[in-house]
Amino acid sequence: MSSFSGLIQTPNDNRPELYEEVRLYRTARERTRYDNMADLFSVINTLQCLEKAYIKDAVKPSEYTAACSKLLVQYRAAFRQVQGEGFPTIEQFVEAFKLDCPNALERIKEDRPITIKDNGGNALKFVADLSVMFVTVLDKLSMDIRCMADLQPDLKEIKEIMGRLTCLPNDFEGKVIVQKWLDAMSEMAASDNFSEQQARQMKFDLETAHNAFSRALHNGT
Repeated sequence: MSSFSGLIQTPNDNRPELYEEVRLYRTARERTRYDNMADLFSVINTLQCLEKAYIKDAVKPSEYTAACSKLLVQYRAAFRQVQGEGFPTIEQFVEAFKLDCPNALERIKEDRPITIKDNGGNALKFVADLSVMFVTVLDKLSMDIRCMADLQPDLKEIKEIMGRLTCLPNDFEGKVIVQKWLDAMSEMAASDNFSEQQARQMKFDLETAHNAFSRALHNGT
């Protein structure tokens, strides 16, 4: 039986332009616009998936907090890039691209991971504030500031902020270290100074606590 392969033509054989790659953009500005929208689309989808994973207990609280905090920062940066492109609100962007992301929108609305307690609208700052406080007290120790009255308020602030982060367990290494030095300070007078050796040990301990917090935040525990 004869073969007819190669003899049959499709309707598009005479229209080679239909096989050309479709380009979404013609100029560098248009390409940037589509890239920005793609970035925002990706962040929102990822945030939605993260929320669902946390609800299903498929991700540790510490890992969730770190990832959610990072995604919210990325979201704010990505959304600023598309606000002037016809999407003044995130709801309009979601509607335009038919995104099904109610959990992500709730996170965006609250502007904080669900594991971080509300603090009058400043909850998302806890993570950054804690790092700042660690750096502050470490800088003081580096400058040979050893007076108990100069150091105790910073350590108390660090303890308070860590207490607001529900992703950190009670036996978290950083909490234990800070409490140890607060206990030592409770037996001192306001004008008392730590010795050089004590200050060196405190600096080492607080660097350890700060590193433990960074690991818990970025890598999970």
